This record gives sequence, C-alpha cells and structure tokens, in this order.
Amino acid sequence: MTLELERATSRQVNLFFNHPSKGSEVMQGLGHLSTRQVSSVIISSTIGVGILALPRLASQQANTGAPLVTFLGIVIVLFSLLLLALLGIRFPGENIFEYGQRIVGRPIAYLFNMLLILFFIALTALALREFGEIITSAVLRRTPIEITIILMMLLVAQVARQKIMKFTYIHMFYLPLILIPGLTIVLVSLQNAELLNLQPIIGNIPAQYSRGALTIATLFQPAFVVTLLVPQMKTPSKSMLSIVGGITISGLLYILIVVAAVGVFGPRELDHLIWPTLELARATTIPGDTLERLDAIFIIVWVVSVFTSLAASFYICLQGTRKLMGTSDQRLISHFFFPFVFILAMIPRSVFSMYTHVEMIGKLGLFLTLGYPILLWILALVRKVRGEQHELPVSQVL
Repeated sequence: MTLELERATSRQVNLFFNHPSKGSEVMQGLGHLSTRQVSSVIISSTIGVGILALPRLASQQANTGAPLVTFLGIVIVLFSLLLLALLGIRFPGENIFEYGQRIVGRPIAYLFNMLLILFFIALTALALREFGEIITSAVLRRTPIEITIILMMLLVAQVARQKIMKFTYIHMFYLPLILIPGLTIVLVSLQNAELLNLQPIIGNIPAQYSRGALTIATLFQPAFVVTLLVPQMKTPSKSMLSIVGGITISGLLYILIVVAAVGVFGPRELDHLIWPTLELARATTIPGDTLERLDAIFIIVWVVSVFTSLAASFYICLQGTRKLMGTSDQRLISHFFFPFVFILAMIPRSVFSMYTHVEMIGKLGLFLTLGYPILLWILALVRKVRGEQHELPVSQVL
C-alpha cells in the first residue's frame, strides 16, 4: 500500500514539472491574492482597538451629528486607499516604498519611507498601550499592564514575520470571528436606542466637522497595508473593488456602533465614558434574558480584532524596513523593533495622556498616509512616470 502511494505521488510530481503551462497556472493561483482576500485584510485591519473609544471621539466633535462625522471620516479614508490602489495599478509589482523612489527620487523617498516606518511603529506602540489599559481595567485587574503588552506583542510579531499569503490567510481566518459576533451585538443594542438622542442629524457643532472627520480617519490607518497587497494581486485593476468592499463593510460597522452608542446613552453621557462601546455591550441583553453578559463576548471579539489590526500596522513597519535596508530577514527586523515598541508603549503616564498622544500622532500621520499618496499621484501624472509590467515571483508571496 505504501509503495503504491509513493508511486502515485511520484507520477503527480513528474506530471507537474513536465507540463510547464499547467504548473505555472497552479503556482499563479497559489501565489497571487484575490479580490476577496484583499477585502478581508482591509476589514480586519480597520476594526481594531479604536472602536471602544469611537463613539466618544465622534460625539465630542459633532454631538448628535456623530454618525455623519463618522461617515465623512470613512470617505477620507476611502479616498486615500483608492489613491494607493491607482498608484499600485500604475506601478505593477511595486509598493509605496518602491515606486516613491521612481517618482520623487531616492533621497526624498528615503526620508518619507523613514517617516512612514517611524509613524507605524508609534501607532503600533500606542495601540498596544490602549489594549493593555483596557484589558487590565476591564478583565485582568491584577495583571501588570507590561505583561499584557508583551504577550500581545509576541503574538503580533509571529504573524508579521510571515509571507504575504500566510499573513492574508490569518486575517481571513479571524474575519468571521470579528464580523458576525460584532454585528450581532451592535444590532441587538439598537433595540435600546432613543431616536431623540440622534436629533438633529447634522449635530449642534457643524464647525468641527472637518476636525472630527480627520479624527475618525486616524482609526483606519492600519488599512495602509493595502499598499503591500495591491502589488501581490493577480489583477491589480480589481484592487479598487476590494477597497470599496472592505471599507464599506468595516465603515458600516463603525457607523452602526456610533448610532447605537449615541442612541442609547445620548451625546452628553458619551463625553463622560472613556470606552462607550464597552459600556454599550454591558447595557445590552438578548431578549428573554437568554444571555445577559454580552460584554464578555464582546471583549473576546475585540481582542481578536485588536490582534489583526496590530498585525497589519507592525507588518507595514517590517516590510518598509525590509525594502529600505534591502534585506529579506523579517525575523531579525522584528526582534530589533520589539524593545523600541515596548518602550514607546510605556511612555504615556495615564490613559488620558495616552489618548492625547494617540490623537496628536494620528493626525500627524495623516500627512503621510493621505498627503504623501496625493503628492506621489500628482507628480506621477505631471512627470508621466509609469512602472514596467513584470511577473511577480511566487517565492516572494508564499
């Protein structure tokens, strides 16, 4: 029986290598990302640690107009990601760390690449600190925050070391565990909402719409990972469809969370809640008292979403550094960044200081994640710079 199995396996291997066209077709199917896979990564990257403070951040800027401000923030993010998709289509097989050198020259591109890497290191560190603060306050009250941060960082580092295909599969695996329970809890919580709390729809502080929209846009910045995904797609022209689909789904969840929180608590009460989404889950029960502690399920879902979001941010750091240094050893880079991320995570002295840092660094980061792609796109059009069409090596993906 074993001998027959070995012979059958040998025949399959010989068939594969003796038919180059078939073998190439199989390998292309294995080595390129699909539209659905890219959408999955975008969704799981954007639903992260910030959803707990999301309703408060939106309400502080626009009062009852929080859902509208959230929508405007989503539009800004969508515009930024579509620019990255257009650049990826114009420069096949290259990401922003590579085609930036073609457009603005190596010295300027090197500076912007360094700033992008530093920004996403800081973003990863602050997200880790926010995760640690929430876990030690809501669940593991006797556990030192340092232990919580280190454990999550170890998990994130393991995922960020993987090739792009394995990285994508991990996001796809966890996506249903994030979306299905998350949407269920939010939709159930809407039964306690009061329509009066959502009026007027345009809010009472229209002058701060732009500021509020930019604040919401900062929560989507891990979606910048799309610049690494587009070059790996079999048909990069479909990347725009992936982005629109991914942002629509994650954006819908964001808007529903804000609507539910404002409808249940009202804008005045939200200003006094640090993590209103968690309080929303605590105040929600399944009809008939089937399940009274939805916050326990929500915390589990939230931890998974934080894990995938942090993995995307840290992955951008590693890939950017790899392109900058011209090396392929992601493990060494991961070990190098680990202590710096931990030190940065521990800098804020309190949760309030942490959110001050988050808002400041997030808005500064928009000049890179939004302003830099706009600059590259304009210069690429003016200078008529284009990339060369070439086949993507499968070893780079798998």
